[in-house]
Amino acid sequence: MSINISGKVIVITGASSGIGLATAKILSAQGAIVSLGARRIERLTPLVEEINSRGGKALARRTDVSVREDVLALVADTVAAFGKVDVMVNNAGVMPLSLIEDLKFEEWNQMIDVNVKGVLYGIAAVLPYFKQQRSGQVINVSSLAGHMVAPTSAVYSATKAAVLMLSEGFRQEVKPYNIRTTVVSPGLVESELSHTISAVEVKVAIDELRKLSIPAENIANAIAYVISQPEEVDVSEILIRPTAQPM
Repeated sequence: MSINISGKVIVITGASSGIGLATAKILSAQGAIVSLGARRIERLTPLVEEINSRGGKALARRTDVSVREDVLALVADTVAAFGKVDVMVNNAGVMPLSLIEDLKFEEWNQMIDVNVKGVLYGIAAVLPYFKQQRSGQVINVSSLAGHMVAPTSAVYSATKAAVLMLSEGFRQEVKPYNIRTTVVSPGLVESELSHTISAVEVKVAIDELRKLSIPAENIANAIAYVISQPEEVDVSEILIRPTAQPM
């Protein structure tokens, strides 16, 4: 168990697969209490049972991060059950890549609602508790795509770049409350993100590229590293990608 992780109450969104799932397992194994949110509650229930059966502590709530009330309820349930919240991991995200000329308005709105508003709603849900206790940590999962753009990634990259700016602005604003803020920007990682791509040719190309992906556990370990740092240390950003990734 980690001295700086054990006993902390950590909320994780998008916890039903990929990075969120791996993070829940790794943090709980290090003694953290985890509160898990995702739309697919049927996937969270066995995860909670697994963690609790090993002597850990976990709860789950169906959460759509694009619905502010859902995120508020997830955090409220967490505090009611465990008495506090120490860390918010805003991990939920979608990646329906397409060319702008395809005019996929609904997919644009979905990315903005989940990738940008979802992060804001997560921050807003924990901020009152963090201000009152004068401590806390927000970890926002962005993407390497937030640092670069390519055909089909314009809107996705824009939402992930927005996470970078929101995080840095938030970090500067909340220094008086001793709140730490970190952005984790993964490159190619094993996940279900490509499942949201409706443009067939784009999905085929991305699936081929994703053969270079590293396991989600690598990103979860980076998140654990960030949380484990002393309270006076704020790791502002981590970029992590496969060694073989060309960009």
